[in-house]
Amino acid sequence: MTDTKKELLRSLKFTLFSISAGLIQIVSYTLFMEVFHLVPWVSYLISLTLSVVWNFTLNRKYTFHSANNVPVAMLKVLAFYLVFTPLSTWWTKALTEAGWNAYLVEFLTMLVNFVTEFLFQRFVVFRNSIDTAKK
Repeated sequence: MTDTKKELLRSLKFTLFSISAGLIQIVSYTLFMEVFHLVPWVSYLISLTLSVVWNFTLNRKYTFHSANNVPVAMLKVLAFYLVFTPLSTWWTKALTEAGWNAYLVEFLTMLVNFVTEFLFQRFVVFRNSIDTAKK
């Protein structure tokens, strides 16, 4: 398989796994908002955490086929979220308090997360370990 085809397939897998993670995030976000009546930014933090764990696990194994040290890879993802989470929590709080629809803010944040997380995982977390796991 050519490198271009491999990367297209990798991008497709990441997209599909991200969609599943997005479903986990939006369902849990809705549950925390509508059932537990948590404020949007708290609902977001909990649902984001659930989504990240799911997405990391699937993408490490099936998208990037990485035999990389899992704790090290997780620490790199944690570093990404130590920047992304406070920023996205801040803009979620600011935009929803300014009157933006909480679900619109959640959706837009998920799009930003999708793009930046793919780039970070591809070029930082799994850069030197792609396709190193036994299939």
